[in-house]
Amino acid sequence: MRIGELAEQAAVTTKTIRYYESIGVLPTPDRTPSGYRAYDATTLERLRFVRDAQATGLTLIEIKSILELKGQGEQSCEHTRSLIHRQIDDIDTQIHRLENARRELCELMERADRADPVDCVDEHRCQVIEARRGEVQRDERPAAADQ
Repeated sequence: MRIGELAEQAAVTTKTIRYYESIGVLPTPDRTPSGYRAYDATTLERLRFVRDAQATGLTLIEIKSILELKGQGEQSCEHTRSLIHRQIDDIDTQIHRLENARRELCELMERADRADPVDCVDEHRCQVIEARRGEVQRDERPAAADQ
């Protein structure tokens, strides 16, 4: 099949296929006598695997490493498991950061809701954010017992 047919069946663009070939995620295809790329069902299955693996959050480099192991006849399960564990750890870290950011934004919103706009007289600063910055600096200082 030609690149357009492959792209349609795999639900990707021809540009994506060419890129995957350029970085080694897909093998360089054979060419027809007229110079067109010629793909087989194996390439379609590999391309679907790449698309599905990306949907899990794996990077193209990680996907390529799995495919290389498989290409060498090795089992990739343990390697894939470690990649997935790392992905879960990364997601957990992002969730933690987002929860902290949300908590801080909620505190700012509460402060903004209580703030009196009449008190906001400095044309270079916002009393809501400035008050928060002052609290952070006080919280970061070591306690007297720690010194």
